[in-house]
Amino acid sequence: MELVKTYAEEIALELNGWVELDEIMNLIEQPKFDKQGDLAFPCFTLAKAMKKSPAKIAEQLAARISNPYFEQVIAEGPYVNCFYNKSFVSLEVIRDILHMQSDYGASAFGQTKTVTLDFSSPNIAKPFSMGHLRSTVIGNSLALISEKCGYKAIRINHLGDWGTQFGKLITAYKLWGSEQEVKDAPISELLKLYVKFHQEAGNNTELESEARLWFKKLEDGNPEAQKLWKWFREESLQEFSKIYSLLDIGFDSNDGESFYNDKMDEVVKLLRTKQLLVESNGAEVVDLSDYSLPPFLIRKRDGATLYGTRDLAAALYRKRNYQFDQSFYVVGQEQTLHFKQLSLVLEKLGYDWPQDMKHVSFGFILKNGRKMSTRKGGVVLLEHVIQQAIDLAENNIAEKNSALPDKRAVAKMVGIGAIIFHDLKNDRQNNIEFSLADMLKFEGATGPYVQYTHARACSILTKSSFKPDQLEPAGLNDEHSWPIIKLLLAFPEVIAKSFDYTEPSQIAKYLILLAQEFNSYYAHVKILNEDIEQEGRVALVQAVAIVLKEGLRLLGIKAPEKM
Repeated sequence: MELVKTYAEEIALELNGWVELDEIMNLIEQPKFDKQGDLAFPCFTLAKAMKKSPAKIAEQLAARISNPYFEQVIAEGPYVNCFYNKSFVSLEVIRDILHMQSDYGASAFGQTKTVTLDFSSPNIAKPFSMGHLRSTVIGNSLALISEKCGYKAIRINHLGDWGTQFGKLITAYKLWGSEQEVKDAPISELLKLYVKFHQEAGNNTELESEARLWFKKLEDGNPEAQKLWKWFREESLQEFSKIYSLLDIGFDSNDGESFYNDKMDEVVKLLRTKQLLVESNGAEVVDLSDYSLPPFLIRKRDGATLYGTRDLAAALYRKRNYQFDQSFYVVGQEQTLHFKQLSLVLEKLGYDWPQDMKHVSFGFILKNGRKMSTRKGGVVLLEHVIQQAIDLAENNIAEKNSALPDKRAVAKMVGIGAIIFHDLKNDRQNNIEFSLADMLKFEGATGPYVQYTHARACSILTKSSFKPDQLEPAGLNDEHSWPIIKLLLAFPEVIAKSFDYTEPSQIAKYLILLAQEFNSYYAHVKILNEDIEQEGRVALVQAVAIVLKEGLRLLGIKAPEKM
């Protein structure tokens, strides 16, 4: 139900061509106070063309607009303020939700279009830490939101399985590693070796040279280097699969940087053909000084490639293979310069589609106010955090509802949901302080609070004598139900905005508001009181349950029916 568009159409009809419909829709705003109405149209821009004061135009428009969705349209100074017909609107929105179920809020503007999402992308031979969480859950949510908007979403896990860090790791393994210890605990042992390399390299500059040499050997196909690299990769993928399984996240492609090894010659040839490659201190770069940016490094002086070269190859491959309409790179904000350079180099090659590539940046997860660092060993393992969250959630649930069956399964939904929601409720550009205790609170702006609200709604429906699939909604116009109706009405717009802004927090914040309004409704209204409006109230509860569950799903979170 697009009431803003309906209001704009009524205004356009009365203005008879003075202003286009799209411009009217852009001008319509929400009044600051409820007593001023639900929508407001300012008439300032019409004054010059119509040779009337804005207040006079507003007065004339208000007198002529009439629609069953609007209870009242009044002029308030230069504004035309519209009040919804509460009974009519509530009936329509609840009816829509009960009919459409989980499809409510879907859009078609992405139909026949494809969006690729490059997210998660951990480095192999390193543990999957809390530092990888943000890219993983933001990217997964954006994929779900894209699909809700009609797009075909291609999920890409661009694994960090190539680069000089593997020269460092091979060097460290050959100097200090034990085959048996790595076999017994692959990721933790490889992490120790990686950390030790950086500790020792501070006192021994030859180690960095040795690492570069081993990476060059790896690129050249040296059998020993290749064997160690494949071993490190296989062990890492097994560990990563456990995390993705817990988070219920899957990918259409797990092709990492190494996948593009045989595709980089084409990139270099294209750059050479366009005369874009220049020499800089023995290395080959693309000069970007005309954009006041540093050069984009293509090959080091020893001939080794960089992740920038591989990103160019990956962009070309994805455009050819997927024909994307939009391409999202869900990567930390520290890579902002890199993605600017990447787009500009592609534009210099003559392509117009880099404008469809978007760097979806985000802030850090902090531990005691500091960024976590794998090099320094200051890392919190995500698998450990997930297990702790599930255990704590189980304890909390046992205290609140000791008779709940299958507490562990519910605790898994709540614990994992708490971690994801704690991330996604924040604007993605903000840094987030890691705190399990804050994540798992059942009160306040948390995942468990929203999940518990959904479970409360399900409990009411279970106690009701009405079957959810046989409910006949009725219009509601009481003061406690109306804030919920307005939020339910806004759900499709919130989803569309979350896609436009690539910002899942729009949905998370919306769910908090909806949960708060529903709990206020529950506190003030006897929902199951047997009177003429009971079925209408139960239908409202069903609509809230549907939207809460679907909103949580779009964040990658499950909604238990009992808690």
